[in-house]
Amino acid sequence: MTWNTASFWSTYDWKARGEEWSESWGGSEAQWFGSLFPRLHRFLPANRILEIAPGFGRWTHYLLPTCRELLGIDVSSDCVAACRERFRAARHASFSQNDGLSLTDAKDGSFDLVFSFDSLVHADIDVMASYVPQILQKLTDQGVAFVHHSNLLQFNGSIGTPHGRAPSVSARKIADLVKRNRGKILVQEMINWGGEDMHDCLTLFARDSHKAGQGRLIKNNRFMDEAFIIRDFQSVYSGSGLLDVVADGNDVAVSSGKGESDK
Repeated sequence: MTWNTASFWSTYDWKARGEEWSESWGGSEAQWFGSLFPRLHRFLPANRILEIAPGFGRWTHYLLPTCRELLGIDVSSDCVAACRERFRAARHASFSQNDGLSLTDAKDGSFDLVFSFDSLVHADIDVMASYVPQILQKLTDQGVAFVHHSNLLQFNGSIGTPHGRAPSVSARKIADLVKRNRGKILVQEMINWGGEDMHDCLTLFARDSHKAGQGRLIKNNRFMDEAFIIRDFQSVYSGSGLLDVVADGNDVAVSSGKGESDK
């Protein structure tokens, strides 16, 4: 699989800066405040945030106002350069390139939140087996990691490889990695993406020292329903879309709420 390589993302056309992957939510602003922030609000603001695979900064844009320091680590030099340019005025932000396996530029025990969304879903189990122990090392005692990864292994090849999901990764494998490396699962939410199959997973985890109790497993086959509701009813309040509606004075046409994710 080539999705998790520097060469793939260096040749990808980033003209939309990753916004194309938020179209099902009506844009990244609507997706952040309608879908991601509600899942993260108890952990923000944070003192220090480590973002893995920020791309062109689609989520960095929303994370930066919530922290005193942010480090973004990406396998692509083009992505690192783009983030450095885009956020050059943010003195509390820094970005570095890695080899797709190492987080050595991040200091151990110093991050209150490790965040990665819509990137590590393409990472196979060898990558995740390298990242998970390191993520746990980077967290503070009460810090948390929120990682979006594949759950495709659960389907044993029966549905192909939709949206470039890594076929060797499952929610259970990630949970095992966390537990073997002196961590604990806080929440695992299996989600669908673009269809009905829950081949993705959102895993919230922490060090064993975290004060949270027993973790929860959620099977959410309505994640895309949530996306379409956000797109149809919340995104109109976001960004330029609101200005367009106010300027035009037009009614907003509401779709049926059915559609396909573009990634």
